[in-house]
Parts: sequence; C-alpha cells; structure tokens
Amino acid sequence: MTEGYEIPLHRSLAEPILMAGAPRGAAIAIGTLAAALALGLRLWIPGLALWALGHSAAVFVAKSDPDFMAVAVRSTRHREHLTC
Repeated sequence: MTEGYEIPLHRSLAEPILMAGAPRGAAIAIGTLAAALALGLRLWIPGLALWALGHSAAVFVAKSDPDFMAVAVRSTRHREHLTC
C-alpha cells in the first residue's frame, strides 16, 4: 500500500443484505410462501409455523455463511461438476 493514500470503504458495500438476520432473498421467499398459505388458504397456524421454522433455519445457516443462498443456487446449477 502506498503511504499517504487512504480509501474509505463503507460497511454497506462489504456486508451482505440481511432481513432480520436472514438473507434478503430467502426472507422474502419464506414470507411469501407463509403469507400464501396463511392468507390464501386460510391455514393460519401452519403458515405461521412455516414462517417461524423457515426464517429460523435461514438465520441459523446465515450465521455461518451469509451467502449460502448464492452458494446453494450455484451448486444446483453446476451439479455435474461437483459430483465425485
């Protein structure tokens, strides 16, 4: 690094976008499925349970790897390259 030069790096550029601890895409997908189940099919308890379990699982996995959704999508797309 050259002496005398400094570039500020904002945290928003380096950290993943999370909603209540879960990746944004996963939180939106889980919430949409739970809302469709609860509001569309009028199954309130299963819809709430789906949201609570799904969001908790996403938060648990995101604590170890915040980009797990991108890795999961990439691994399913390139499955033939990842098999032994």
